[in-house]
Amino acid sequence: MKHRVDIRGVLIPNDYKWFYDWFGEESTCPKDVQDIVGAAVTGDEIEVYISSPGGVIDVGSEIYTLLRSADNVKIYITGEACSAASIIAMAGYCEMSPTALMMVHCVSSGTKGNHSDMEHMAEVLRTADRALSTAYTAKTGMTEAEILEMMERETWLTAEQAKEQGLIDAIMFEEVENNKMPMVAGPLFALPSTEQMEKARKMIRETDVENETSVFLLQQKLNLLKMRGEVR
Repeated sequence: MKHRVDIRGVLIPNDYKWFYDWFGEESTCPKDVQDIVGAAVTGDEIEVYISSPGGVIDVGSEIYTLLRSADNVKIYITGEACSAASIIAMAGYCEMSPTALMMVHCVSSGTKGNHSDMEHMAEVLRTADRALSTAYTAKTGMTEAEILEMMERETWLTAEQAKEQGLIDAIMFEEVENNKMPMVAGPLFALPSTEQMEKARKMIRETDVENETSVFLLQQKLNLLKMRGEVR
């Protein structure tokens, strides 16, 4: 049995879900995912479709953990997987639409206060960046320094670029397009033409005549040697 999980709109805590639903705004909270994943049994497939600009990092982390802990998860990025949503995309096998985008960046905050508050928050943000980077390093095999550099630059990636970096496993529809290509033997194979076959028959006939002539001459030479008494 297949279960579908839609990660759409902003990523929000469970307590805020009613507010976004009231105004008809697309959003995803951990409970949305938990309800579906929790209903799956051993052997079921879970298909996750992502089109989200991101949101609260705690929510992205919680959903990532839910999916990473489940079996038979396949993820498809159909629109965008930005910020915290890109973390979710790291939770399992992932394909990306050729027209979709992925974005990774550093964690941000709207902290107010004095210089001590700002300095403390800077350290908290750096710690959060390192924590989130583990999802990317686990998926790609890249180093923490490489991932943090991408996050620092606020890196936007096409499907091809994301695949090159190992952030996704495949680009959607690629396999379908490749299957349309003919088998390797196809364009290399062709039946011989009538002209080619006739030339081959002629060569065979000529070879047969030459062989018959050679046998005849050899027999005559043997008879001559017998007459001379040189062979018995």
